[in-house]
Amino acid sequence: MADEPSVAGWSQRTLRVRGTVQGVGYRPFVYRCARALGLRGFVRNDPYGVLVVCAGPPVAVAELRRRLAEEAPPLARVEAVEESEGPDPATGLDPTEGRPLPEGFEIRASGHEGDARVPVAPDTATCPACLAEIRDPANRRYRYPFTNCTDCGPRYTIVRALPYDRPQTTMAGFPLCPACQAEYDDPGDRRFHAQPNACPACGPRLRLVAPDGTLLAEADGAVDQAVQLLRDGGILALKGIGGYHLACDAAQEAAVAELRHRKARDAKPFALMVPDLASAEALCWLDEEARAALCSARRPIVLARRRPGGSEVAEAVAPGLVELGVMLPYSPLHHLLLDGVGRPLVMTSGNRSDEPICQEDDDALVRLGPLADALLQHNRPIHIRCDDSVVRATPLGVQLVRRSRGFAPEPLPLPPGVRATRPVLALGAELKATVAVAQGGSVVASHHLGDLEHLEAFAAFEQAVEHLPRLSGLRPEVLACDLHPEYLSTKRAEVLAEELGAELLGVQHHHAHLAALLVDRQVSGPVLGVAFDGFGYGTDGTLWGGELLVCNLVRARRVGRLLPVALPGGSQAVREPWRMAVAWLAAAGGDQLVADEAEHLGFEARWPAVLALCRAPGTLRTSSVGRLFDAVAALLGIRERVSYEGQAAVELEALAATVDPGAVPVLPMAVRGGRGQAPAVLDPRGLL
Repeated sequence: MADEPSVAGWSQRTLRVRGTVQGVGYRPFVYRCARALGLRGFVRNDPYGVLVVCAGPPVAVAELRRRLAEEAPPLARVEAVEESEGPDPATGLDPTEGRPLPEGFEIRASGHEGDARVPVAPDTATCPACLAEIRDPANRRYRYPFTNCTDCGPRYTIVRALPYDRPQTTMAGFPLCPACQAEYDDPGDRRFHAQPNACPACGPRLRLVAPDGTLLAEADGAVDQAVQLLRDGGILALKGIGGYHLACDAAQEAAVAELRHRKARDAKPFALMVPDLASAEALCWLDEEARAALCSARRPIVLARRRPGGSEVAEAVAPGLVELGVMLPYSPLHHLLLDGVGRPLVMTSGNRSDEPICQEDDDALVRLGPLADALLQHNRPIHIRCDDSVVRATPLGVQLVRRSRGFAPEPLPLPPGVRATRPVLALGAELKATVAVAQGGSVVASHHLGDLEHLEAFAAFEQAVEHLPRLSGLRPEVLACDLHPEYLSTKRAEVLAEELGAELLGVQHHHAHLAALLVDRQVSGPVLGVAFDGFGYGTDGTLWGGELLVCNLVRARRVGRLLPVALPGGSQAVREPWRMAVAWLAAAGGDQLVADEAEHLGFEARWPAVLALCRAPGTLRTSSVGRLFDAVAALLGIRERVSYEGQAAVELEALAATVDPGAVPVLPMAVRGGRGQAPAVLDPRGLL
């Protein structure tokens, strides 16, 4: 450490700031605070977070430390501020390299030595200041769809490596023009060290192309023609922050129906993007918490009860359902489109049914060209594909359904007193896949990856398996995976564990579900957990899905289960709920009950073969509550076959929401056993 400052009574300190502190305007914030307090020194990014070395009156140094922890910029998440009189707490090295501090305070170039150990900020919705600029005809960024600053814009989806600097992002190919460079260099500007900073003179550009790739328009003209296409009932593919969307006018029944036809998505609901909060409230009932989620910088899709007789939205948007999924614009491009159209837009993932969203422009032409009338593209690459996040408004508060854009990869704290003693890489299950890393007292989960049976989703999974540990500076010593031996994620974990020389740890599927709830609620257990699910591989080799587990974060004991029944046809029974109706009727009352109901429901010609499967000794059996919901939906005539996962249960729930609970009798469910070591059995046959 260099000699102490010569000013009498001054002290010199090294402050190490950990957390989400890169790409969020934290260094400019430190610079302004230090200058205001009259301190000397410097601040810089490095793979461990933000390093501050300062000298001045002790009271001023103490005030700086307080501000670093308590007055951080809106997007920052400070986990800790560590202080030392000399060496850097992260590296143990002299941060000044033996040289005296500068006379003033400065921002220094990032340090790149060592592995990255700092979280990347999530992508963040356009801030009010940037939105005002793109709507101001006198501003040089008027209608510029890539406007951002240190308080908003893309982060996770453009970062290739850390520290978070422009050369390490997909903006590396766009050198700053003199005007943008001046903003970047000015400590008093809100774009001071804003890495994605850009303007029409130096930044990415829009282009509108025909499905065959023919250029139709660029820049403002591309937006104007896209708006007109939407107003005329056309279908637009547009490249957003984390991938492509398919959009159409949500009020035009023919346009929505055509989108369903082209996308091969018969019934699964579409998300809506609405111009503002008032438009959302005209469509849905929103309480204060739901409104806050909708308007937050995360900008998730909010599932909420639709208002009867509200603003016109085509019935085909969410056929037969009582909820709508609505979101507000979160990028300048979305704002420009909504400003132009003036009505809600369907804004659904840019893919064919069940495939991952498109990320690359060439791939979009191949996969989305046949689905869209035009494609609104731009030349800023997307490094990480990232779907929209989804939350649900419930009487118990807003619940997270899909954690992706706006949330990932923000760290999740483990419950108090719980730490990962060795670095862990968790590869998850096969449906709705997510990868996560854990070290110390926190977990970093990736964005939603999709279903790994699709090649593109598996490629995104492979990218996350490589990318997330590197961003977190983690060398895995433990690989966690699902117990199911045939999951692609499990097979990949087995190979990777051997390559890395890491321990392979199998985790029971429903224990993992409940452990996630414990982390969410910051409880370490033990608890009695209820896991009602579709399928999960059990410790006994059978298919679980209706489980009562006494568990903590480390171990679980099965103390109850749903009565197991046959799964006639395996995966075919998932796609055809009437098969589960046969299985449950056979369990409840035998062959005659099956025959009577089959005749009533119209599948009398098919039930004998399925009943034979139920009786066959080699047929799989399951305790899945999801399959019970399927059976009930089939028996009520709601859904005999499904076109997407969970459709029968979703439509059963929608029907239940129309019924007055006070007018429905409470039907008993028998509970048998549960004494000694054998789990209790929940027996719903009386309900049927």
